[in-house]
Amino acid sequence: MEKLRNFINGEYVAPIEGKYLDKLSPVTGKKIYELPASTEIDVVKAIQAAQNAFEDWSALKAAERSRILNRVADIIDRRADELAEAESRDVGKTLELAKKLDMPRAALNFRFFASAIMHKQEMATDMDGEAINYVLRQPVGVAGLISPWNLPLYLLSWKIAPALACGNTVVCKPSEFTSKTAFLLGEILNEAGVPKGVCNIVLGQGDPAGSYLVQHPGVPLISFTGGTATGEKIQKLAAPGVKKLSLELGGKNATIIMKDVDIAKIIPSIARASFLNQGEICLCGSKILVQDDIYEEFCTQLAKYVDNMVVGDPMDPKTFMGPIVSKTQYDKVLGMLEIAKKDGGKIIAGGVVPELPGELSGGYFLRPTLIKELTNCSEIHQTEIFGPVVTINSFKYAHEAVKWANNSPYGLSASVWTKNLNQAHKIAADLRVGTVWVNTWLQRDLRVPFGGSKASGLGREGGDLSIDFYTETKTVCIQLK
Repeated sequence: MEKLRNFINGEYVAPIEGKYLDKLSPVTGKKIYELPASTEIDVVKAIQAAQNAFEDWSALKAAERSRILNRVADIIDRRADELAEAESRDVGKTLELAKKLDMPRAALNFRFFASAIMHKQEMATDMDGEAINYVLRQPVGVAGLISPWNLPLYLLSWKIAPALACGNTVVCKPSEFTSKTAFLLGEILNEAGVPKGVCNIVLGQGDPAGSYLVQHPGVPLISFTGGTATGEKIQKLAAPGVKKLSLELGGKNATIIMKDVDIAKIIPSIARASFLNQGEICLCGSKILVQDDIYEEFCTQLAKYVDNMVVGDPMDPKTFMGPIVSKTQYDKVLGMLEIAKKDGGKIIAGGVVPELPGELSGGYFLRPTLIKELTNCSEIHQTEIFGPVVTINSFKYAHEAVKWANNSPYGLSASVWTKNLNQAHKIAADLRVGTVWVNTWLQRDLRVPFGGSKASGLGREGGDLSIDFYTETKTVCIQLK
């Protein structure tokens, strides 16, 4: 049985206490490898390595850091098939999705920020000839990066790339549910010439490994992507150290469909927005709102389309949806499904465990599920399920849809589908979320702000905002007269 190891100071090392966790395949339910059950001691070793490497790495010219990060991207591209297969086996996502979405984006993250640091401009001001001010942008130090299980390498690289580009060193704590591509990343970093200690990867559970990383006084910055409950804990743990925080948390995202749409044309896009990656994307449209005039026809067509989606072996190119990532998450999703039934919801598609052959029968599979007739008071409408369960309701006027969408503790994203762009602009302005897509979904421009409001997070990253987050600005004032 394969045993993963931590990546500290440029070397793979066993956990100091010698303890390991079992990783179970979401496809079969069977153990596929072991990963370190890292403790505070392992985290301290990683932080010390990052601290020791900081002075030399931060002193490198931006051009040299850029060159190294571009090499990381090149190697990810070269090993994309291997990485995609590891990601598929870890998460349960389809191999096709890992190849088309996760790996290209992981490489792009490194390339984007390798380029961004070569084009930075800083402010300078003149005080009527008496003095001038200029701004220095400097790295913060050791960055603590905690990434989730749904898009493992994609979102880990979204943090590592800007942190290293800006001259910081890092300690990463990936999800214990999906550690394999983070483990393989160590090899890539070494081959690319990333100096020892610049990027360290500690595997294990959020408590103790993640918690200690957040609390350690030698880590002044924390970037976290994951659930809202964990984000709240991180805020409390980080507060005594007054650390810089970026928290990308959960979402309960509305998909608003106006009566003027071409139903047949948009159905594939709506289904994709609902169930891509088993619905395990924080941006998935899990709350569909359809204007009265087309509601019944839309429900019929969407249910038919969803019933024809292929659920099964993620390695099969015909498969659209694989298993849910873990037994814990699987049980949570099934539990929410039972709540929906008790609340009077009408299942119009899915809601059943598919019968699959051989080892697949032990996996965490569920048919993509559509539920009608749940009131806004239902727990389902207020809770992020993070699985292939979507509600669908009707509205009469646009402002009602906006009110329903905003009546949520979350504020991450939404999508609006209409031919009337004037109306789309008005709805987008009124939605209290971080991102609104119009007649599309999940198109991401890395230059624009990304993040959520309310329980969906704290802060924004992307483009210049990522550079801002991973640096401290310093004003220098020089007297001239």
